[in-house]
Amino acid sequence: MQTIEKVISMSEATTLAAPALGGAKGASAVPEAIIRLAGNSQDGIQAIGGFLARLAGRSEQEVMTFMSIPSTISGGPSVFQVRISTGEVLSAGDEADLLVAFYQHSYVEHLRSLKKGGIVIYDKDQVEPNPEWEKDYRHVGVGITSLTVEAIGGTGRDKGKNLFVLGLLARMHDLNTAKLNELIKGRFGGRDAGVLDNALAAFNAGYGYSLEGAVETFRFSASAPKSRRQVVMNGNEAVAYGLIAAGVRFGTAYPITPWSDIMEILRRELPKYGGTYVQCEDEIAAICMALGGSFAGRVAVTGTSGPGFSLKTEALGWGVMAEMPLVIIDVQRGGPSTGLPTQVEQSDLNIAVYGSHGDAPRIVLAPASVEDAFYTAIEAVNLARAYSVPVIVLTDQAIGSRIEAFEEPDSEKICQDLTPDLTPVASHKLYDLSAPDGITHRRSPGTRILDGRYPVATGLEHDEYGHPTGSPKLRMDMQAKRRKKLQALVAKLPVPTVHGPAKGKVLLVGWGSSQGPIREAVDRARAAGTELSALHVRYLNPLPPGLGEILDRFERIFVVELNDEGLYGYGQLASLLRSRYCNPRIQGINKTEGLTFKVKEILDRLNEKMTRLSNLPA
Repeated sequence: MQTIEKVISMSEATTLAAPALGGAKGASAVPEAIIRLAGNSQDGIQAIGGFLARLAGRSEQEVMTFMSIPSTISGGPSVFQVRISTGEVLSAGDEADLLVAFYQHSYVEHLRSLKKGGIVIYDKDQVEPNPEWEKDYRHVGVGITSLTVEAIGGTGRDKGKNLFVLGLLARMHDLNTAKLNELIKGRFGGRDAGVLDNALAAFNAGYGYSLEGAVETFRFSASAPKSRRQVVMNGNEAVAYGLIAAGVRFGTAYPITPWSDIMEILRRELPKYGGTYVQCEDEIAAICMALGGSFAGRVAVTGTSGPGFSLKTEALGWGVMAEMPLVIIDVQRGGPSTGLPTQVEQSDLNIAVYGSHGDAPRIVLAPASVEDAFYTAIEAVNLARAYSVPVIVLTDQAIGSRIEAFEEPDSEKICQDLTPDLTPVASHKLYDLSAPDGITHRRSPGTRILDGRYPVATGLEHDEYGHPTGSPKLRMDMQAKRRKKLQALVAKLPVPTVHGPAKGKVLLVGWGSSQGPIREAVDRARAAGTELSALHVRYLNPLPPGLGEILDRFERIFVVELNDEGLYGYGQLASLLRSRYCNPRIQGINKTEGLTFKVKEILDRLNEKMTRLSNLPA
């Protein structure tokens, strides 16, 4: 147990020893900065964070963000955190170097998110600082509200404070103002000229405000040059553009948070590529129309979040029975029911894998990052086509809303044309039982079949041409056909790689957006001399080959996931793994507070679990 405690002690020491913002007099070089912006949703703090993140990506730096917004239409407290670094970034950071507090509640609730000795810039028109806290954190009061009003007039009270703060941060961090000006013009240039003028006026007023004597300026250390230009986007954008690159030209959906951003991009972009997007009257209509698009020869896409996925499950079963290539995007949020509409959870795994009556095998994937979300969308389309099966992509609110920079994809290599092939064929058994591994492919309607025997699609059990049947033998054979397709896929999936030692005492297993914090926790542990490894699972159904052998090489396995520990002390992926591999050493590290895991939090929870297990009778 001393080894785990040593990791936690070191993580705190490393945090305290990190370069403080400002450093010595003049522009001090620092490798990274974690900036936390706290205010209300109507203050545009997401815009500030977005500008900072996109500037970092265009400056060949690594970046990751975290966002929390209220679910109510009237708005409320909101936070945006951005981590900018010249090295690898795996999480949005545990503790901030700098906090910008717009209101008293922002100051009170978020000051403890700062590192000791960190800086809080607060709006002295709105915030009364606590003298007891001034000994632990550097306090800098700026009249953000009044100075913004002075710069652009009375409308600045509600509309310009974010740009004023962006100017402050640009001055403090020695940021590239030319690039920032271009980003501001890109954001506001399409509106009335006065809007852009006010935005630039607020930014310039903030940049011109002198913090000398209160906070020293600093700059980021030089980044290693990138082999290719970087792109900067959030996870929802990555999924949408990945689908377009994959050749998807038909999409349907019904609005729901946090999926709706993907829907809006597809609505705007698909027509530019000759595609069609339809906003349907409800979730049921959306998946039924998407299945119709797939039947017509296109790999269609529909998407939603947890409550909408519940409504789609009946039609999903039809897609499995009819063997339709379909992609379903589920941007997970907290549940059940309407739950936590704007906060993260990973609690849709069970419904994604099992959600339908009867036996309805489907493929389930989960991207680990924004970049992975782009390529997973492409992979989902290809798997749906190759295996004639619905493919579910489980992304989540954390990936969907966070911004990352990654190497620009090679569009010439990845973009696909999925125009239906109408070449005549001699005959066509849509559900041919003699097909190797049960894999058959649909011919698009309009394809001439020379023997005149055209198959049909139905949700009823059927023969090889799709005609309904009650034959016990055909029923068994068709069930086996649908099952064998996924069994064939397993042989082609890559064996997961272990981050850290390939065998040892403790293995952390994760999926989805938890990959980065888990790996960072392992890196801290190994730097402290602690034996700890990690494994990330992208393929959730079917599970990849070699996974059981990897688990057998570790004394303890903890599955870190954002869902409830359930009746027996472990969450949904842990339950799948225990069921598949009959391994009682698999335990859970779970939470459902609507926030992503922090690195220190994972290590703390691991320490608690290991202590409890060590105290059990032999």
